[in-house]
Amino acid sequence: MTRQLELSVDRIKCDGRGLCAEILPEMIRLDSWGYPIITPGPVPDHLMGLAQRAVDDCPVLAIALRRAETRSAGRAQGAPKEKER
Repeated sequence: MTRQLELSVDRIKCDGRGLCAEILPEMIRLDSWGYPIITPGPVPDHLMGLAQRAVDDCPVLAIALRRAETRSAGRAQGAPKEKER
């Protein structure tokens, strides 16, 4: 397994200003009320700077980068392990 970072939103803190989606539209879109919907999965390396900026610039500190465990390409996530013979 490798360690990568993914975005998460504290929906209690978020007040729907939408600044995060302006900074990182590649991964964050807004719902009809203006609250963020985050693309699931790890943040690509080429977007990490913008993701960190979205976290830093959130006026209510509602968005964060968290470590996410991702499985290697050898086995699909959620797929059962094969039994040893």
